[in-house]
Amino acid sequence: MPTAILTGSPVPGSSIEGDLRSLGFDVRTASDAGDAETLLAAVPGDQRVAVVDARFVGHEHALRLGLTDPRFPLAAIPGAVTAQPAGRQALTRAMARENSASGGTVLAVGSLADRVVTALDADGVDVHRPELGSLVAEVPADPQARNEARQAVAAVDDEAVRLKSAVKARDGFFTTFFISPYSRYVARWCARRGLTPNQVTTASLITALIAAACAATGTRGGFVAAGVLLIASFVLDCTDGQLARYSLQYSTLGAWLDATFDRAKEYAYYAGLALGAARGGDDVWALALGAMVLQTCRHVVDFSFNEANHDATANTSPTAALSDKLDSVGWTVWVRRMIVLPIGERWAMIAVLTAATTPRITFYALLIGCAFAATYTTAGRVLRSLTRKARRTDRAAQALADLADNGPLTELLVRFLPGPPRVTGPLSAAVGGVMVTLGAWLWGPSWWVVLMAGAYVLLSAEAVAHPLKGALDWLIPPFFRAAEYGTVLILAAKADVNGALPAAFGLVAAVAYHHYDTVYRIRGNAGAPPAWLVRAIGGQDGRTLLVAVLAALLTASQFPVALAVLAVAVAVVVLMESIRFWVAAHKGGAPAVHDEGEPA
Repeated sequence: MPTAILTGSPVPGSSIEGDLRSLGFDVRTASDAGDAETLLAAVPGDQRVAVVDARFVGHEHALRLGLTDPRFPLAAIPGAVTAQPAGRQALTRAMARENSASGGTVLAVGSLADRVVTALDADGVDVHRPELGSLVAEVPADPQARNEARQAVAAVDDEAVRLKSAVKARDGFFTTFFISPYSRYVARWCARRGLTPNQVTTASLITALIAAACAATGTRGGFVAAGVLLIASFVLDCTDGQLARYSLQYSTLGAWLDATFDRAKEYAYYAGLALGAARGGDDVWALALGAMVLQTCRHVVDFSFNEANHDATANTSPTAALSDKLDSVGWTVWVRRMIVLPIGERWAMIAVLTAATTPRITFYALLIGCAFAATYTTAGRVLRSLTRKARRTDRAAQALADLADNGPLTELLVRFLPGPPRVTGPLSAAVGGVMVTLGAWLWGPSWWVVLMAGAYVLLSAEAVAHPLKGALDWLIPPFFRAAEYGTVLILAAKADVNGALPAAFGLVAAVAYHHYDTVYRIRGNAGAPPAWLVRAIGGQDGRTLLVAVLAALLTASQFPVALAVLAVAVAVVVLMESIRFWVAAHKGGAPAVHDEGEPA
């Protein structure tokens, strides 16, 4: 149980002790600074501890924001400071110094908690200070100021503020106006019944899987039920994040589950639609796989661009300035958010078209919409990159290298590519990708495609032979994704045998999971997956070459079996390592994460 140490003179009628207990703190009272230091030392090092001025006046939610957020080692609001185990040493040093300065008495001027925060700032320690907005958090100096503060508290409904802040600050049009107005109340209902965000996330996954199963029936009733359940799953998907913000239940494991389950739900639904269409005699597996490839490549564009510019210096661009100017005009904000087809708009479109039309029409609309959105966002980012003057860091270059997912073949070839740094990396990646995918399209399963895949491996090595700090080097990972996934899709389609495309769908899904997992590790500052894992599954270059060889070497009936075996092997290795890593990170006390991200 976390501990709160009350310091300073108690105030008759104050609710501070009750508020702290309602937030789960064990409250102890210190008579002076020396006593506070003694009580602080007595709290076990693996527990959260807070130092709060007994004269504090403010909203309970202000205390919640300041003292219970698990994402920050140290946090403070006026009159209160808290430390998790990672920030405990810094708090102890600051407290000792303040105790020494005050002589351990109650005669020192001001709030002990505020003086400790000042000492932490002087030490250069990062102390999180949450945005309180209209919430009150003060340490009044006299009865008149205390009365004014209490009136200010009474004038603001902190529950209304808490509900409003539970909604993501930046979201899509459909989510903002059709889901969040009521899903926030669902989140509060869940909080009051002790449900956790992870439980709601799991419920959302189960609902989406049931929706996929309904779509797989191939009946009109099944399609209608699938559409309704997909929207219900999305409501729960919004609710889990709102519940996390409402109750400040952030966690590393929760962020990973939320992100990976979103992709699992959508791609499982694509498979359900394809199975349902097959029951009606329509084979849309190529469209389902194409939709997954396009959507994954869209996300990789987002991830790569953001990582490349995460900490770039001198990051200026006329295009970015124009974008900011457009965002200042109300209606353009919503238009620009809608045309990129974020997850809310996308799932609403899929749900309505599933219920009202056929899987083929649904996939056609999805492919057209996502293709337009991908073209719009990628073109804008290319323009920004070409017009901005930015110096990218070693961290950004390493993140792009990790996202590239190159295997042992490329690693070996890079050693034999001497010479000065080149700016042709994106061109090499693009040319190599076009060669292998165009070869697969023209020749199908043949040794010509193997030759093209070999050239692709060579060009992949050339693309990453030098640090990825160029203006357009963030395009290299998306080019690699498009080349690998596109080659698998085309070769499976050209095989023209039952089972090839479903097996290819499974293989791309397994590999895409690995690529998403890499992104979430980088976002969580956990680094890329271990090198042995990337080598074990071949890297993007090795897998592309292997699939080309299997297509040329095996018969039409053997090829789907080989793809299925490869899919299972990749899925088992990747899932086992991913689950091990994230569970260990959660149990090991890794910093809690809540990534607002883009509404994709």
